[in-house]
Parts: sequence; C-alpha cells; structure tokens
Amino acid sequence: MTIVDFEPFVAELAVAAGEAILPFFRTALQAQNKNGRGAFDPVTEADRAAENAMRSRILSTFPAHGIVGEEFDDHQPDAEYVWVLDPIDGTKSFISGLPTWGTLVALEHRGVPVYGVMHQPFTRESFFGDNARATWRGRNHLGTEIVHHLRARPCGSLEEAVVMTTSPGLLDGDHLPRFERVASRAKLTRFGGDCYSYCMVAAGHVDLVIESGLKPYDIAALIPIIKGAGGVVTSWSGGDAAGGGAVVAAGDPRLHEAALKLLAG
Repeated sequence: MTIVDFEPFVAELAVAAGEAILPFFRTALQAQNKNGRGAFDPVTEADRAAENAMRSRILSTFPAHGIVGEEFDDHQPDAEYVWVLDPIDGTKSFISGLPTWGTLVALEHRGVPVYGVMHQPFTRESFFGDNARATWRGRNHLGTEIVHHLRARPCGSLEEAVVMTTSPGLLDGDHLPRFERVASRAKLTRFGGDCYSYCMVAAGHVDLVIESGLKPYDIAALIPIIKGAGGVVTSWSGGDAAGGGAVVAAGDPRLHEAALKLLAG
C-alpha cells in the first residue's frame, strides 16, 4: 500500500472525530484540568470521545499500526506506521465557544510525517497535505463542495510579515524575549489560532508562526500541510519539528532563515 492510498482513511478519521465532537460544541460542557490544581490545561468529554472514535477505526483497520494520541496511552509507538492524533487542538478556544480549533490527524512512516489533515467540522472545512501538495476542502453557501490548492505566499522580509503565536504565556523560559525580537520587526503580530495559524501559513494569509512547548500531536499533522504548500517547518535551531518543542513555521524560506537568526540571538 502506497502513502496516497491512506488519504481516504485519513479523511474518514477526521469526519468520525467531527461527528463525536460537534454535539458538545457551544453547550454547557464542563472541562477538567489535566494539571490538577496547576496551570489550566483543559480536557473535555469531546476530546476523549473523538480520540476513541479514531482509535477504534485505526485498530480495526490497521492493527499493526501504532497510535500516539493526546488523551490516551501510546499504542505500538515504534511501529513502521504510526497515527498521531490530537482530537481537539485548541481546547481552550473550544470551551470558549470560538471556532479556532480543529482535529489533527497525522500519519508517520518510520518517524516522518507523510500525511496530515486539520479538520474543522463546525466550519465544515479541511486542510490536507502530503509534503508535496496541500489542499483546502470546504462548502459554499449552497452546500457545494469546493477544493482549492494551497500555496504559501512569498515574503522575504520580516518588516512585511504577519507573525502569529497562540499565546505569549505559552512561550516558556527565555522563549518569550526571543519571540519578541522577531515580533518587534514584523508588520503585524496576532495571537490565538492554535492549529489554524499554521493552516493560514499554508493558505497564504499568515507568514510566520512561532511557538514553544509543543507536543508531537500538536505539530505532526501540520508539517505535511505547510510543506505541501511550499513552506518550511523546523525547530528553532533548524532541526526536525516532528517531535514538538520550540517550532517555527514560515511560508517563505527566506523569512524562515531571518527568523531563525533572531530566535538564536
């Protein structure tokens, strides 16, 4: 089975997650704090229901595959093929009633993300990528499906760049002042977005996303989308971003290089 053969199944997983999540959105859903009495890191029944829906389909269809997810223990993480799942990326936005959240599904082959999707069931849109191409799928006001090929926009100068991070409060240690060195040079800096920020890089509306403290399930699905649109995703040191940590994503390699220099000090 080639990588492209997994595409319909990836879409099936995203739809199954959306069907589990939507009944909870903008309801009186209560969130629990995964950190106990520490900093608020919410998890909801929607997160668990969606990940369970995806896991059950993977286990029944590809029992030899591994699964790494946010809400439950890893399953065969050293397998040749591993599914990396984040049922709701942007749970804080979700519980606030904001639509800037999405389901992230990545397929890794020998540790490399080869396919990713960000699916937003409320807005009925999906962002797909396989490192070589990226597409957006949605519907118009008549319900007709629309497909657009995504391409990141050229932007070689920080002074012309739109820069995003989810929250300055999530930039730990000395990451905040290093981020501010970049943001102070940018044309526009915006906060929020979670996975949407990365998809907007692929769509050509945002030029640079800088974050730290990410887990593998926060970024793995987004890497093939941005790369498929011609963008670049690495760690702040220029290494592999699939493991999470401090990540920078840019639509233009020139901008990526400029940002790395400032982030390194």
